[in-house]
Amino acid sequence: MPLDTAIEYLKGVGPQRAETLKQERSIYTYGDLLHHFPFRYIDRTRFHTIRHLQEEGEQVQLRGILRRLEVLGEGRSKRLSATLRDDTGVIELVWFQGIQWMEKSLMVGKEYIVFGRINLFNSRFNITHPEIEEATPDKLQTPRTFEPVYATTDKLSQKGLDARGLRKIMRQLLEVLRPNEVPETLPDHLLSAYRLLPRWDALQKIHFPENQLDVDAASRRLKFEELFFLQLRILQARQVRRVQVKGFVFEQLGDFFNRFYAEKLPFELTGAQKRVLREIRADLRSGRQMNRLVQGDVGSGKTVVALITMLMAIDNGFQACLMAPTEVLAQQHFDGLSALLGDLGVEIGYLSGTVKGKKRDAILERLLSGQMHIVIGTHALLEDWVQFNNLGISIIDEQHRFGVEQRFKLWQKSKMLPPHVLVMTATPIPRTLAMTLYGDLEVSVIDELPPGRKPITTMHKTEAHRLRVQGIMREEIAKGRQVYVVYPMIEETEKLDLQNLMAGFEALSRDFPMPDYQISIVHGKMKAADKNYEMQRFIRHETQIMVATTVIEVGVNVPNASVMVIENAERFGLSQLHQLRGRVGRGAEQSFCILMTGYKLSQDGRERIQTMVNTNDGFEIAEADLRLRGPGNIEGTQQSGMLHFRIADLAKDGPILQAARSIAQQILELDPELRTPENARLKQFLEAYAKDSKIWSRIS
Repeated sequence: MPLDTAIEYLKGVGPQRAETLKQERSIYTYGDLLHHFPFRYIDRTRFHTIRHLQEEGEQVQLRGILRRLEVLGEGRSKRLSATLRDDTGVIELVWFQGIQWMEKSLMVGKEYIVFGRINLFNSRFNITHPEIEEATPDKLQTPRTFEPVYATTDKLSQKGLDARGLRKIMRQLLEVLRPNEVPETLPDHLLSAYRLLPRWDALQKIHFPENQLDVDAASRRLKFEELFFLQLRILQARQVRRVQVKGFVFEQLGDFFNRFYAEKLPFELTGAQKRVLREIRADLRSGRQMNRLVQGDVGSGKTVVALITMLMAIDNGFQACLMAPTEVLAQQHFDGLSALLGDLGVEIGYLSGTVKGKKRDAILERLLSGQMHIVIGTHALLEDWVQFNNLGISIIDEQHRFGVEQRFKLWQKSKMLPPHVLVMTATPIPRTLAMTLYGDLEVSVIDELPPGRKPITTMHKTEAHRLRVQGIMREEIAKGRQVYVVYPMIEETEKLDLQNLMAGFEALSRDFPMPDYQISIVHGKMKAADKNYEMQRFIRHETQIMVATTVIEVGVNVPNASVMVIENAERFGLSQLHQLRGRVGRGAEQSFCILMTGYKLSQDGRERIQTMVNTNDGFEIAEADLRLRGPGNIEGTQQSGMLHFRIADLAKDGPILQAARSIAQQILELDPELRTPENARLKQFLEAYAKDSKIWSRIS
């Protein structure tokens, strides 16, 4: 098939360039090159007016009279400055190189055509080193172009494959290929109903459009195709799992569930918790394996939902396990659930890498015999030596911290049928990401906080406000409350960050001296036992201030803590800031999150801080994080293998994704196996598409 032809056989490429294309851009075949799309376009089909220029960084074409031309500055700051005027305004043109030649070439009073990128300097637009040519009648009558710009690298450029070189071989490819050699993938009825370009037309127009309308129509078609086939795969996998993967039936709500609900539950469940439990209950009775994601903001009560779900399993003669990403979080779950269960008669154990010897042997023996109902632990639960008698449900907390293969190991712990799977996250996932990363899972959302919780007051402060921040800390400690002070810890600068942490600890020790104040310190370089000792001191209220890195991001639960100070907050992502803020506000008292930053902030940094100040809504924050950082950088998505889109952008293409998913659902409802003639193209393309990748999401 022509699209499978090796790229070295294309005229203008050859073996050396082909090798560089493979290494730098994973372009091996004609088909790979055809799907190496431009990332922007140079629009010379129209002239902008100076008054209506809006966006810094935009490339524009102007036409106007040169009104001033002079050399300014000396030495390294020497520059040639000119002003261009059209009927609407004036803009400065600047050259730092080739000054003498440009000065001789240009003439005040003549009309010129100027092309370049807009810069903002001292609140005014200018264009540095523009392309400039005299606006002669011949030049004005020459057809203006709309040129694609392709992503390139230094190595490609050295081989003559810069943006211009790539444009040349792309044009050669489109001359070699014939329309019938680029098969259509979508049924005619879809193309007609949704006014989508045929595939060949879309590929031609995306590479060599005549104008922006061509680009819009082509990218709409290609984005839809990319997202549509992804959703078709995901939904087919869910369909297969629903039909083929049987699950244990938990029919009865027995003594453990009823007694816990009536005697042990210390508070009324929220409406959201009850709704999610009804959804879980329906799954557990269906005869199909449950595969459900529970999203809930920090403090929304996911742990109680998990416990009640485990009691449903125990009432039906099965065991349950809960896996957490850190010892701190696993230990906290064990302590919290043990306290909630009290004397109910449920045997609960704890396993981690630090549990050894006779203690570990006893737990393993009771798990294998079935005497132990629930085990809570870390990655240690995945080890081959952890064997269950009758595992009915696996619950995974903060699931984005685990790789898919690790979760698959937990899946294999049940001998007869795979256990039901419930995965939980306190990192809210934007709707578009959820449909993509977890489209094969049923999704439940706990979108209601327990009654009596007060919204956390979030403030942005700089070093100038340090005394005021210390005042808030003292006021809260005087009321008997506790304070977190968190420093960033980034691997590349771990040594520097540790110094910053220790310097901060010493400064706090001076500002909050003993014996009036006791301070704990926790960071990733400490031994597990030392770290746990310091955390326990804070939990027991023996220390008033905890100085820490992000090791306390997930799982530390101290309802008495009412202040979270985050130093260098601009160095944290939105999701991480939100998680850290969730460490306070867990009691009934007013809590505070104080974001300390330097005076100078990038635009993204300023927007992140402002988002935190403006809202406590985790889902709103997640949407902002997706918009600012893109899907590939959102915590936990790098491992998905699904986010390497060629043209689609989840941060911008949510409406196309939702339409693609809806259409895929409609098609599969009518023709689950794509057997009808009108869906033959879909089936053929999907089979080829599926050869290259697996959908791990059926394991959650």
